[in-house]
Amino acid sequence: MRTYKVVTYGCQMNVHDSERLSGLLEEAGYTKAAAEADPDLVVFNTCAVRENADNKLYGNLGRLAPAKQANSGMQIAVGGCLAQKDRETIVRKAPWVDVVFGTHNIGHLPALLERAAIERTAQVEILDSLETFPSTLPTRRESAYAAWVAISVGCNNTCTFCIVPALRGKEEDRRPGDILAEVEALVAEGVVEVTLLGQNVNAYGSDLGDRQAFSKLLRACGEIEGLERVRFTSPHPKDFTDDVIAAMAETPNVMHQLHMPLQSGSDTVLRAMRRSYRQERFLGIIEKVRAAMPDAAISTDIIVGFPGETDEDFEQTLHVVREARFANAFTFQYSKRPGTPAAEMDNQIPKAVVQERYDRLIALQEEISWEENKKQVGRRLEILVAEGEGKKDDRTDRLSGRAPDNRLVHFSRPETGVRPGDVVTVEITYAAPHHLLAEGPALGVRRTRAGDAWEKRQAAPAAKPAGVLLGLPSIGVPAPLPSAVGCETGGAGNCASN
Repeated sequence: MRTYKVVTYGCQMNVHDSERLSGLLEEAGYTKAAAEADPDLVVFNTCAVRENADNKLYGNLGRLAPAKQANSGMQIAVGGCLAQKDRETIVRKAPWVDVVFGTHNIGHLPALLERAAIERTAQVEILDSLETFPSTLPTRRESAYAAWVAISVGCNNTCTFCIVPALRGKEEDRRPGDILAEVEALVAEGVVEVTLLGQNVNAYGSDLGDRQAFSKLLRACGEIEGLERVRFTSPHPKDFTDDVIAAMAETPNVMHQLHMPLQSGSDTVLRAMRRSYRQERFLGIIEKVRAAMPDAAISTDIIVGFPGETDEDFEQTLHVVREARFANAFTFQYSKRPGTPAAEMDNQIPKAVVQERYDRLIALQEEISWEENKKQVGRRLEILVAEGEGKKDDRTDRLSGRAPDNRLVHFSRPETGVRPGDVVTVEITYAAPHHLLAEGPALGVRRTRAGDAWEKRQAAPAAKPAGVLLGLPSIGVPAPLPSAVGCETGGAGNCASN
């Protein structure tokens, strides 16, 4: 039986698409390769938002060339946003690639692989519009207890720094009934947390003719028995309305956690970015959210060094950061993306200037994140136990998980057996900028259906290792929104956030 490995770059939408790719491959007879194994098929699901995503892809393709030469039966496929953009260029740069497919036809991957094997020539297939909504495809979920649920694909915005709308297409919304049916099916399988996904998630309903469709969807999720936590990412400030704030505040299982992309605090820069809100509007949203949910943890995205950004523009960004007091932030140094209007703008900022501003932003946000986390000390929190969140857990005899507001918490291992997906009540004893500690004994342990589902997965037969590890990164469980400042890629990014 042939084995596969999926390598994912970029945003949560890509991670979710990779779950679909895994499901398709397993339905076609493939088995996921063990961590120590050399797979028969490597699939790269790519990102086109940042330059280092290009470099990572072509670097990994280069490292695979000797393996492909030594094993004529091995196949390599490249999909996602970079494939949608570069198309035949990928095969020209890396002629050992077997298949290139885009964002609109991931369901064709098994057939393209078979055709490439039979014809012994690279297959490049890129469609310019969505053929099948991805959620109708088979899925191999990476987590037994938390799941992504796509409610829309594509984006109708025209931000000058972002190439995603050109690659993902115009927004298309799923029917509410289809979304809720998927959520109910996931809960029946043991999932207790879902994250609703969209490139511009709170614009949901524009394709359906209902401006309040997103708040109605949140409230409907609140009626699903057994669903304990609902999150969503990422909204756009221009579409963030009072009915959504009310739904968040009034629906018990919708978490008081919000990722609200700022990008810049300067009205001048926001105008150049074609962001249709201004500083006053953004801070007004933050004020309304905090009035309705005083305990809300709010995170953001910020781009430093956008073309034409002056010292005064950057000071306006720092002002918003001080006023909003974000729990954490994804911060990016602007990088040119071919095909975007911003890449052709005058007054590109010198790297040294961008770096100096970036360092100042990081220092400020670190200080605020730490101060906000210190407010959690002494609080009792219910932690959803996670898998793979704490790199030092084995060495420190701790476990890790997420609080309702999505803060990362490391806690002492309870005497009672605890599994990923179970819920542990702890008291916070220490705060760092990017995590919390609960060093005392657990105050309570609740075994859940999600923990049962995780345990059942562990009991399933595992693929036997064979061969040599290729040294490629792998995808993991759904990674909650930002746990640290200073990220250059990752959970939020500019692909799945606006």
